[in-house]
Amino acid sequence: MKLLRYGPAGREKPGLLDAEDRIRDLSAHVTDIDAAAIGPDGLRRLSAIDPATLPLVEGPQRYGPPVAGTRQFIAIGLNYSDHAAETGQACPTEPIIFTKAVSCIQGPYDDVRKPRLSTKMDWEVELGVIIGSRTSYVSKDKALDHVAGYCVCDDLSERQFQIERGPTWDRGKGCETFGPVGPWLVTKDEVGDVQQLGMWLDVNGKRMQTGNTNTMIFDCAEIVSYLSEFMVLLPGDIITTGTPPGVGMGMNPQVWLNEGDVIELGIEKLGSQRHKVIAWNERR
Repeated sequence: MKLLRYGPAGREKPGLLDAEDRIRDLSAHVTDIDAAAIGPDGLRRLSAIDPATLPLVEGPQRYGPPVAGTRQFIAIGLNYSDHAAETGQACPTEPIIFTKAVSCIQGPYDDVRKPRLSTKMDWEVELGVIIGSRTSYVSKDKALDHVAGYCVCDDLSERQFQIERGPTWDRGKGCETFGPVGPWLVTKDEVGDVQQLGMWLDVNGKRMQTGNTNTMIFDCAEIVSYLSEFMVLLPGDIITTGTPPGVGMGMNPQVWLNEGDVIELGIEKLGSQRHKVIAWNERR
């Protein structure tokens, strides 16, 4: 299934995408695509519904984040071997963990703001893992049983904030609008092998990133298991799992995002996103 949330920001309704890529309204069955809906029981109930019996949503719609009520937005840094090589750094021996503020989460086609005082705004196409059930001390072989599905993430970053203003990365990762997710939560059965997905990102129509999840240093199961040693993962939590090569920081000369730039990105089987960069104080 491809589960989604559509409508104005803050007033999204639950839906799913049918086989013809049309939105079907799920409001008669769930109040939102939230922790209850994406848990094992909730997904079983939703998968039993014939999409043809659901009301068809007419006309263009805004897509919101595909899951509501995310309480933790966790990120893994330097997790692709080819990206580590482009930065000149050794592959980490354990996952690098940082957090993105949940307040930065937004829809996949919403504008993104260039922060005030930003000089080095960067892009990162990433695979998002959406947790479906409470997870603590789970073994690697059971870890994906706790995953509801996957989505596209753009781990937008301000590198000057992240690297040049202290030892922690978080300050450059959670700025307003720096967490576009979606357009859909794609359930595991529809994705298949999550470690064999092509990825891409363009800026102003120019291909910047091309990669595949098969070059992850730590795969999704290992990441979920590892994180569960240090924190309880909750239904609706999102883990963004690292980026392949081609970020602006890794180029020579380096390239940074500016107001007016358009970012387009996608992952095989998970859909695509598109954002325009606007000024921090510009109305959306």
